[in-house]
Amino acid sequence: MSETNQKTDYFPYLLLVPALFITLLIVAWPLAETVRLSFTDASLNPNEEYIGFANYERILSRRFPEVIGRTFLWMSLSVALKLTIGLMGALLLNAAVPGRTLFRILTMPPWIIPIAIGMFIWGWMYNGQFGMISGLMQRIGLADGPLEFLAAKDTAFLATVISDVWIGVPMVAVYLLAAMQSVSTDMYEAAWVDGASRWYRIRRITIPLITPSIVTIGILSAIWTFNSFDAIWILTQGGPRSGTTTMIIDTYKVAIDRFRYGEGAARAVLIVLIMLSFSLAYYMVLRKLSKSGATK
Repeated sequence: MSETNQKTDYFPYLLLVPALFITLLIVAWPLAETVRLSFTDASLNPNEEYIGFANYERILSRRFPEVIGRTFLWMSLSVALKLTIGLMGALLLNAAVPGRTLFRILTMPPWIIPIAIGMFIWGWMYNGQFGMISGLMQRIGLADGPLEFLAAKDTAFLATVISDVWIGVPMVAVYLLAAMQSVSTDMYEAAWVDGASRWYRIRRITIPLITPSIVTIGILSAIWTFNSFDAIWILTQGGPRSGTTTMIIDTYKVAIDRFRYGEGAARAVLIVLIMLSFSLAYYMVLRKLSKSGATK
């Protein structure tokens, strides 16, 4: 009897072995190999040598700190706009207006359309010679001639932020809309009976009750935006003059374009450490929210 129970106890763990093996194969081993490469001078030369922390010292003493700052600025602007526009969009989609279902459907295309196709469309719109934005600004008198948005560092930086916001807003809006629909209508009805205005109900009922959802989607959006590669690469490839080069773009250029695998691996390790800090923050927020929910 005891032998049977012992076999039964081990059976659930045996079922996890295939998943554990796959996880080690596609996650743990590549990560360990990346850490190993970061301490070498690996390149196209097959005879790599161990060089210790030289790669880390090299990238931190060059312009990489500037790239880190640009990355966090790019991420902060993008996430802030996504949360602001997404929250306003969710409030509008949650309103009882005719055609609300149609509006909700029309919100999804930026998220559904493949990023490559969407960025090619934005690239055409940003074109100074025949792009819609430049042509419209000239027509209404805001510009005297063609505006090449992707040719200058500042405008290219803002252009990539806007394009990334266009991609991420639908997800934020739908997520916050789901959170709003979980709020009891009795609270709104009681506030309406007491004469509370729409803005007061939003400020005193909706926003406080969906704050956990706002924080959660904000952290997740920060992680996804930090790792964003397609939008910037398709529009500018990190240019002009590195004006839109983020950590992901810089790592790709060093490791793939210049074949400096060791230095690229060191950059990748730094990105992993930053992502771990985001993940830790996400875990702590979820834990705090679960505790606050349990005490109520």
